[in-house]
Amino acid sequence: MIAMMTFTCASFLAGAAECASAARLPEIPFEKYCLANGLQVILHEDHSTPIVAVNVWYHVGSKNERPGRTGFAHLFEHMMFQGTRHYDKDYFGPLQQAGGQLNGSTNQDRTNYWETVPSNYLELALWMESDRMGFLLPAMTQEKLDNQRDVVRNERRQSYENRPYGLVYEVLLAGLYPPDHPYSWPTIGSMADLAVASREDVADFFRRFYHPANASLCIAGDFDPAKAKRLVEKYFGPIPAGPKVPKVAPAPIRPLTEDIRVNMTDRIGLARLHLVWRSVPLYAPGDAELDVLADILAGGKTSRLYRLLVRDKQIAQDVQASQNSREIDGNFFIVVTARPGQSLAELEAAVLGEVARLQAESPSAEEVGRALARHESSLIQHLESVGGFGGRADQLNLYNVYAGDPGYLEQDFGRYLQVDPAAVQRVARQYLGAKKMVLEVTPGPQTKLAPDPREGAAKTREELAKGYQETPLPAAPPIAEDADRRQLPQGASPPKFELPPIHRRTLSNGMQVLVVENHELPSVSLNVVFPVGTSSDTPGKTGLSDLLAAVWTEGTQTRSSDQVAEALANIGARLSVSSDWDLSGMRLYTLKRTLPQALDVFADVLQNPAFPEEELARQRNIAIGRLMQVRNEPNALASLAVNAKLYGYDHPYGRPMYSTEASLKAIGRDDLEAFYRANVRPDRASLIAVGDVTPDEIVQALEKSLAGWKAAGDVTQPPFPPIPPAASTAVTLVDKPDAAQSVISVCLVGTERKTPDYFALTVMNSIFGGQFSSRLNMNLREDKGYTYGARTAFDWRVHQPGPFTARAAVQTAVTVPALVEFLKEFEGILGARPIGPEELEFNKGYLTRGYPARFETPSDVAGQLETLVGFQLPDDYFNRVIPDITAVTAEDVLRVAKKYLDREHLTVIVVGDRSKIEADLRALPVGKDLQVVQFDDEFHLVPVK
Repeated sequence: MIAMMTFTCASFLAGAAECASAARLPEIPFEKYCLANGLQVILHEDHSTPIVAVNVWYHVGSKNERPGRTGFAHLFEHMMFQGTRHYDKDYFGPLQQAGGQLNGSTNQDRTNYWETVPSNYLELALWMESDRMGFLLPAMTQEKLDNQRDVVRNERRQSYENRPYGLVYEVLLAGLYPPDHPYSWPTIGSMADLAVASREDVADFFRRFYHPANASLCIAGDFDPAKAKRLVEKYFGPIPAGPKVPKVAPAPIRPLTEDIRVNMTDRIGLARLHLVWRSVPLYAPGDAELDVLADILAGGKTSRLYRLLVRDKQIAQDVQASQNSREIDGNFFIVVTARPGQSLAELEAAVLGEVARLQAESPSAEEVGRALARHESSLIQHLESVGGFGGRADQLNLYNVYAGDPGYLEQDFGRYLQVDPAAVQRVARQYLGAKKMVLEVTPGPQTKLAPDPREGAAKTREELAKGYQETPLPAAPPIAEDADRRQLPQGASPPKFELPPIHRRTLSNGMQVLVVENHELPSVSLNVVFPVGTSSDTPGKTGLSDLLAAVWTEGTQTRSSDQVAEALANIGARLSVSSDWDLSGMRLYTLKRTLPQALDVFADVLQNPAFPEEELARQRNIAIGRLMQVRNEPNALASLAVNAKLYGYDHPYGRPMYSTEASLKAIGRDDLEAFYRANVRPDRASLIAVGDVTPDEIVQALEKSLAGWKAAGDVTQPPFPPIPPAASTAVTLVDKPDAAQSVISVCLVGTERKTPDYFALTVMNSIFGGQFSSRLNMNLREDKGYTYGARTAFDWRVHQPGPFTARAAVQTAVTVPALVEFLKEFEGILGARPIGPEELEFNKGYLTRGYPARFETPSDVAGQLETLVGFQLPDDYFNRVIPDITAVTAEDVLRVAKKYLDREHLTVIVVGDRSKIEADLRALPVGKDLQVVQFDDEFHLVPVK
């Protein structure tokens, strides 16, 4: 359960909308204790949903490495999922079959692993976590190490080399820190270091850092504390403490005596400017003040740089500012993406001019108050979940590892309450008045980073370790295996799960209202869903619904764009509008105490948009700039090609989803007005309210705020054209010169969401490629090492069937072998590889046992209800999911695979470097009629000449 802490607002809030209110934050009750081996244990109970989170932080990150031995912490993020002495198989399997979600991450200071499982599987999660803590090395073979090195290389290609601006952070770190500083290399490390690392090198790193005395374990959710303590002692207690981990204390960094200026080019559409100053570590004096400064500079539409660069001068596509505080150092970032053709020098001058104004004159109390309101609101929303990245278990561990106190939330928030305008001005002078690093990224061939002297050279361990001698480790004592680890713990009796009741109401204007109460946190989400999206765009004006969504919040008949933004920012509320293929939504998140003010703005924007000409022009230009970025995003290009090949440009689903420059320029204010009047009506809308509110309370408020909004006239939905018949299986190569990877998509038109085969298709997709342990991912990632990840998915759409797509980004050199494996997996799911009982039960367990977690947070519930109303599913749908999936048989899976996956009519799209892969693709049977294409100015596929 969560209690509430009340804080008296500091004087700096004077003038802000909530100056008279007290800030109220969740209090997260916990118990902390230590085992004899040094393992710190944190327990937090919350019985609202029958799930439990197990979260482990090891106090080791890339800063604990050394030159010549980088990337080890991140490598272990992968190796820890590769099996142990007692379970030498894929780590995901048992936990996914239990219905769990799991993941891990590494940064410069820590590595974390988490599982969120049904509460009757707590013992399994603890068994698995303890087994890899105590018994990983006996199962760590050279083969596994080599395979995961390949996976890491693919991750680097996908996340760094084949992503626009992907190498920027690496360049910044190298410029900001001397080469022997532990923050000078990226977390993923040097591929050369990993290539020459022996198994013993890697094992030595594990012994030094991955043990109880360097770990913090948090259990949060639905569990019995006494039982949890017994299990923790049983499974973790016998593991030896491990060596003392020395504190990382590098030599002080000398202040910069002049600006560092670096220019690089990348395969990008828009130039980008990075300004970086050295600042302070996490929780150090000045850290909170710099956070507030970042918010004032670039925290949303009310921020100074947004107004100056994006709105007024219109010389920037976007702008961000952040205080990146880490354990032993920090940096302050300002990042600006230029508008097409815009000079970075002018952007830099404008940014520095605004910084100088803050240094000369302190910000207003209102600006500081808005920053606090946003911080409070965001913090509360992040605490909705017990597990996952950023959930309560993660937050408790964060505070425990970095601040030494899991209950540091109160002190943490208290730091911000003490910030006043003078303090913000002080840090602006002190830190942003110093010399900085300036990095300019402009379009061009990707800059090759300075070559690593070890690349391609098999240096000896002694050469690499020169000057960095490690203290030899004593022999590790044997682990007393008191616990029976011969078999995995089985789940106890399933906990009772009751779906939250859905209260339906109809407003006097015809709007449907669905309310789900959740009083655990003092927040409310309001989502309005309309049955209109990109597929309803006027022919020749693709992008109309997206542009409407962008301009909708930019002013009403009585409020300017600034007034809308300020009214929301003053109370920490967030309002957004989005549009997809067939549905659009307006979403409001607000704290309960500010619901009346937030609802007033929400209702005004919903009913009375003004669509100002100047805002339309500005948003149109931003959309055109976005088109230039899309041309350098391989996955976006793959999606565009899939839609075009499956549906054709005359079909609504085949049009370029990001629009075109000509189409955007053709859209005027009258088009927005007409589209709004025809499609945004109360009798076509469903409003979903979830959170700290009752049905009667919200309905009464809505009747008052929406009293004047009435539907007028009839609505007609133009008929959809038929989907073109599928062609025989063939390959289309979208040429992307110098691409670091090939993005493979194997696709076909799927089926309708309301099909009676939906649940059988859900199980089929899970087996094929719908989750980590699926056939496709285990083949291409874990077995072959071709990719960082491979997945399949149905893109469910409202009016007609959407695509079914299998996709992965693979090494260029293995494009053809990877495609062969894709096609083999299609053959397998169609019967060549029968579905065994264990595989079937594994996937059904994954889908059904984890189902309650989909209703944990108000955001989760709202998302589920959007699906319900968007696809017009019956109210008993949620109650049918578990029994209907449980009833699926292997015969059902094979039947629907054969019915919907036509191996003879697959569309294969490869986005990659033609010069390196065309000949091999043509040599395949499916490649004999290979088409080589590229996108023209209108995002139409045309043959390459």
